[in-house]
Amino acid sequence: MDKHYYLVAQLPMLFFDREPGIDRARFLAEAEKWLSPAEFALLTRVDAARTAAAAQDPPSLRRYQEFERHLRQELALWRATRGTEQEHRPAGIPLAWLREGTPLDVEVRLLRWRWDFLEEEERDHHFDLELVILYYLKLQLLERLRRFDAEAGLQVFRQLCEAEAWG
Repeated sequence: MDKHYYLVAQLPMLFFDREPGIDRARFLAEAEKWLSPAEFALLTRVDAARTAAAAQDPPSLRRYQEFERHLRQELALWRATRGTEQEHRPAGIPLAWLREGTPLDVEVRLLRWRWDFLEEEERDHHFDLELVILYYLKLQLLERLRRFDAEAGLQVFRQLCEAEAWG
């Protein structure tokens, strides 16, 4: 517990709409100093995109994985039935979030929803391993958000369209 306190106390706060004050490599390097080898091994396996829970995963991580699995299932059902008479209405996801705006807008809203879930999970944890894991998940979400680059995406789109036209 004491070691978790020192680790958590020195981490910069994370905000969804701001650049994080730490990157994944620096976070893991710092965490390795303070966590036991078993805790660190668990932390390095944490992946925000993973939906399969392991028996040794802490409860908050299992809840996030279940949340992520449910989100993906609802999105898959909605996409599979979109435009049909039996269009699936995703449970818990406002339909307007999926229909309005660009694909990037939709992705940002879904990342924000994941972020809010993690924030809610954090309320029950103070200076423990689960808080460190939740922080790491949030850091991964921010990294994904920061990778979105409209200009680079437009350039790839144009290249694909050009290749198709000449194909």
